[in-house]
Amino acid sequence: MPHVRFTDNIQRHVECPPAQADGDTVRAVLDAYFAANVAARGYVLDDQGALRKHMVIFVDGRQITDRIGLTDSVPQDGLVEVIQALSGG
Repeated sequence: MPHVRFTDNIQRHVECPPAQADGDTVRAVLDAYFAANVAARGYVLDDQGALRKHMVIFVDGRQITDRIGLTDSVPQDGLVEVIQALSGG
């Protein structure tokens, strides 16, 4: 079963402990995770279910390409990492 992990900077805004969540796409894994953590969903995804602009998701170290449908594949032993993208200087 895939593992889901959120960076510490996201944890400052919403509680989202690491967990396992079943699914074979990023959407399925996140839906399974957010079923038990609705507050985290609203922080990571917009009201249309797309990844918010200030978020980035990696699967096994590779950035996903589908930020809207979240259709990127996730292997059964995969790691989904949700990261808050920061900008500025």
